[in-house]
Amino acid sequence: MQHNRRQFLTSAAGFAISCGVLSRVGISQDQKRTRIILLGTKGGPRVGEAGRSNPSTLILINDIPYVIDCGYGTSRQLLSAGVSLNRLRYIFITHHHSDHNLEYGPLFYNAWITGLPVHVDAYGPSGLRRMTQDFFNYQKFDIETRIVDEGRPDPRKLLVAHDFNKPGIVMQNDDVKVSAFMVRHPPIKQSYAYRFDAKDRSVVISGDTAYMPELAEFAEGADVLVHEVMYLPGIEALIKRLSNAGRLRQHLMAAHTLPEDVGRIAARAGVGTLVLSHFVPGDDPSITDEQWAEGVRQYFKGRIIVGKDLMEV
Repeated sequence: MQHNRRQFLTSAAGFAISCGVLSRVGISQDQKRTRIILLGTKGGPRVGEAGRSNPSTLILINDIPYVIDCGYGTSRQLLSAGVSLNRLRYIFITHHHSDHNLEYGPLFYNAWITGLPVHVDAYGPSGLRRMTQDFFNYQKFDIETRIVDEGRPDPRKLLVAHDFNKPGIVMQNDDVKVSAFMVRHPPIKQSYAYRFDAKDRSVVISGDTAYMPELAEFAEGADVLVHEVMYLPGIEALIKRLSNAGRLRQHLMAAHTLPEDVGRIAARAGVGTLVLSHFVPGDDPSITDEQWAEGVRQYFKGRIIVGKDLMEV
């Protein structure tokens, strides 16, 4: 009886140890794999409509956060995704529309104010360095007061902005190579898509763009393409309610991509998974997931995901 009891306890202890090891291995592997979390999936600067936040996408590579675009609410959405703000390390801005850069400065500030030293590198089109300086000038009184009164490090030494004005590799480290591709988003000329080539996964973020067949070459063979999308019947319904309808419609038609054209891009690129995001209009709850995906499916036969805030891909 004692022998059987000892044998049981030994086996149980071994099982517990092995489970602990497997659990740690599982956690370690989960931390190292490349994860994509949609922080904000609504196109445009309006806030608080239809449950979608303004544009932002998080890629975790070897458990390091890379934030692409900083629409209003990005700080809150990072916290909702379980990522503490003092873990922030890299920011990428696709273009200088407010729904993509409005929380750029505040996001870094919110990370700094946690009390732990952070160092952040930011990348984006020409103007990012100036915008960084302008933000620090805007908050100069507060920053210098807190440095003296609260003993904080100078945040102006912790955020480095890297401007670029042409396509190509914009950043590379041991975990990932990040390339930029100029897309078509008039009247803004410096508007980019990004490609993240990590060891286990390649991810392309389209940014805001009109239909551009060349984007398929940039995204060729990617595991995941996150692409903006515009639903025309929703646009027609929207402009009926607005006083600036005529001009707005011209802009939207010239600067964004219809579902059928998103499908063409994904099919030509041969991507594994297509994720729809940056919905235009993004505040019309009457548009169903099927309506967003129907036109895409005519041309792309692979996996289609209609994005939602805080969804992980």
